[in-house]
Amino acid sequence: MDHDMTSSARGDGLLSTHSVYGAPCWVSLTSRDLKATEEFYSAVLGWQWRPVRLGEPFRIALADGVPVAGIAAVAAMWQMAVAWTPYFAVRSADEAASRAQERGGTAAVGPISLPPGRAALLADRDGATFGIWEGELFSDWDTWRTKRPAFIRLHTRDAFDAAIFYGEIFEWASGRGCEVRYEGDEVVLRHEGEVVARIESGALGAAPDPAVRPHWQVHFAVEDVAACARAAERHGGSVLSLRADEAVLRDADGAQFTVTARRLDG
Repeated sequence: MDHDMTSSARGDGLLSTHSVYGAPCWVSLTSRDLKATEEFYSAVLGWQWRPVRLGEPFRIALADGVPVAGIAAVAAMWQMAVAWTPYFAVRSADEAASRAQERGGTAAVGPISLPPGRAALLADRDGATFGIWEGELFSDWDTWRTKRPAFIRLHTRDAFDAAIFYGEIFEWASGRGCEVRYEGDEVVLRHEGEVVARIESGALGAAPDPAVRPHWQVHFAVEDVAACARAAERHGGSVLSLRADEAVLRDADGAQFTVTARRLDG
């Protein structure tokens, strides 16, 4: 869910979720402390910040001037988990939420009106949380998609079963938006030829460690994975795993995310 949607009256080629139906369209973090969140991600990922018209406690994070993510310091106020969440574009939030519930998913928040659109926070039948957004996309959204500062991956119990669940909600098999392919042990989701999400099996639904349970993992492209890991530890976060090209980190508030080495061709 973007926190800075702008009016199409600007005439700047603004897109709506109808144009990118079924594709990931944004990532958002719910946190408890806006100042602490800004300081952590500025130090670890070099982000800058801009206010949005929804006011406190919302922000847009920028990487080299490109919008990366939305931050909402509402976890305590709305009794929500501190977590990174991907949002998918839908034509109707109410219809998509109903389809999710009919297939065994649950609705945590909404659908609610957040002009100029509607949003909901849902969980699939294995408990992985995701969001849906119906409405306008911010004016720089095409740059966000082209630059691909964020990527999402679902770690789930059964990739094939999860693909059916999400595919029926977002109509991935309709041929009108996204294309799904089974490649090895993964399900790969493409939009306009670009990989926008991956789904992999192996998560354990009853695992005591939330990092092992089914969840959507948000990846951010960075220049130096090791430097991000060191910065996370210096600023109150932790390193859950570290490889040369990828690290799974936890911020100072407890939200888990991944940093991935930026592709040389991307």
